[in-house]
Amino acid sequence: MASYKPTNIPVYPKLGEKVTEETLYWKNYKTPIQIKEFGAVSNIHFSPVTPYNFAVTAFTRIHLYGLLSQEPVKTFTRFKDTAYCGRFRSDGQLLVAGCEDSVVRLFDVSGKVALRMFKGHTKAVHVTDFTSDRYQILTGSDDYTCCLWDIPNSAQLNTYQEHTDYIRCGVTSQLNRDLFVTGSYDHSLKVFDARVDKSVMTINHGHPVESLLLYPSEGLLVSAGGRYVRVWDLLKGGQPLVSLKNHHKTVTCLALSSNGQRLLSGSLDRHVKVYNTTSYKVVHNFDYPAAILSLALAPEDESIVVGMTNSILSIKHRKPSEEAKETAGHQRRRPSYRVYAHRKSYVPKQDDYLVSKPVRQHLAKYDKQLKKFNVSKALDTALETWIRGRKPEITVAVIRELDRRGTLKNALAGRDEQELSRLLSFLIANLVDARFAPVLITAAEMILDIYQSIIGQSPVVDKQLLHLQSLLERELDYQKDLLEVLGMLDTMFASSLPKIELPCSGISTSNGLPQGQSTDVIFPYNKMQSRVFE
Repeated sequence: MASYKPTNIPVYPKLGEKVTEETLYWKNYKTPIQIKEFGAVSNIHFSPVTPYNFAVTAFTRIHLYGLLSQEPVKTFTRFKDTAYCGRFRSDGQLLVAGCEDSVVRLFDVSGKVALRMFKGHTKAVHVTDFTSDRYQILTGSDDYTCCLWDIPNSAQLNTYQEHTDYIRCGVTSQLNRDLFVTGSYDHSLKVFDARVDKSVMTINHGHPVESLLLYPSEGLLVSAGGRYVRVWDLLKGGQPLVSLKNHHKTVTCLALSSNGQRLLSGSLDRHVKVYNTTSYKVVHNFDYPAAILSLALAPEDESIVVGMTNSILSIKHRKPSEEAKETAGHQRRRPSYRVYAHRKSYVPKQDDYLVSKPVRQHLAKYDKQLKKFNVSKALDTALETWIRGRKPEITVAVIRELDRRGTLKNALAGRDEQELSRLLSFLIANLVDARFAPVLITAAEMILDIYQSIIGQSPVVDKQLLHLQSLLERELDYQKDLLEVLGMLDTMFASSLPKIELPCSGISTSNGLPQGQSTDVIFPYNKMQSRVFE
């Protein structure tokens, strides 16, 4: 007896965005790990040295997480009020953070107590960073001032008061210890040189500035504020290079990929946009459940860490490559003991008769019902909510198989109002889909044949039939318009080609169709549409 052959489910091309190498690269991340913090996550910063721990600033605490850990490896809690902007030094041994109480604290990563406390600001300090020589700290405050501090002497070196509103972002140069940039809610960016007493360049962003980023070459500066991300050429005196407006709400954070070829921006609209730094076009988009406040990328883009307003920290790790999996498989340690398996090393001879063990066939629920010739139950199984909603091709394949067997009419008959309503809902959702139309039109005609006697008895069914009628009329109008456009294009192409007369017997010149051919060939919905409420 031949084994049952499962229903063939055709694979249709996916409709949607074009799959590119860029899409595959940014989609190659695992399901995000979500960690609940004590408050909104205002800042995330990765240590520049191995093991690449990252500092998460949330409410009155700064947590240090390992790259693959879900629990903090260290916690700094010596803050009297909300902490801001926890950042590592370039050697990864020190960490600096501001606070709502206007005090700047310097921590040793291996300790808990603050090594230094810098007091000089009068309001909350939202900006902290180390200079490239490792011995100075930049701070920016809500008192409109930014300061440079000397770490060994705990002394304040310089104070600049040129902004007229809160300073909420800043970045130091990694190539020159004297250069740094600050951004303020007064819409301005100011470039400072510690060797002079005032700013050397002022740039107008046009909106309150939320985040700043310097390219590795430090010739380009990126600013984020309002709905705009703007790129400035510092080598040309702050000339605007490009202005991006791809977010619907305020852009709050920026990040750069490890190779410098991709720019990431996070926004209160719950999206992270990925830009190509050559064309500045959006190449990918990440969606998150809440407004985004902070964003950071691990070295080599191994992880994407995002902090949100709902106190959730989202961590996405990159999936291991196939080469890494193969290498790990080869390096897997073998057991230190030996096992003797009886007859495992036996090799059959040429004259031996090999009896193979039959492979058990696993069938889907609808195939099990089809195998038992329960056609109605098979159709009911294929019309389950998750199947008809997510994979309508399975439902259509079952209907096609029933039609091939000649049992489709039996499967459609004998249904109550609820089951008939479910069938009509599926038809309304998928009838005009070009992939499913040939199969579903046949099923729709059979439904009208079977249930035409009850039309007018159920308001639910009548409403769905009216909806189906309007859907078919609209689809016919679309097809007629498309045929008119096709006729115009044919005329244009024909006029551009030399005329060649060819004898064609049996073709009517009135409409271009062979004699005796109905227009239903072109409009497959005509016949069915005329039967709805006939």
